[in-house]
Amino acid sequence: MNVALAKLLPVAVSIVIIIGVAVLREYSRTFAAIAATMPLNIPLGMWIIYAGADDKPQAMQEFTRAVLVNIVPTLIFMLIAYVLVRAGWGLVPTIIVSYIGWAVALGGVFLAQRLLGIA
Repeated sequence: MNVALAKLLPVAVSIVIIIGVAVLREYSRTFAAIAATMPLNIPLGMWIIYAGADDKPQAMQEFTRAVLVNIVPTLIFMLIAYVLVRAGWGLVPTIIVSYIGWAVALGGVFLAQRLLGIA
């Protein structure tokens, strides 16, 4: 596959997916939530890593391990957002505080990896 096409195609797929989510939300909040939580960026990231790697199995192993570990801060983001929305917070403060929690959790992941010598 042409290198330029390998870089452009994931972007085009992302755009199509975003448009699809926007259309889906008009029909069902459930479908919109499912679409919002689908692993969309992970396969695109895998595709980009795979296309650019010399040692594909090693690159894929490192990438998928990193995704698995780094999904934890994202789950914490959603937990914080859920708690704040239930408490009646508005959209912007909820997003800001959730991102702060995500950043703290991400820092915790990096710190734990460093202390365990797996970074």
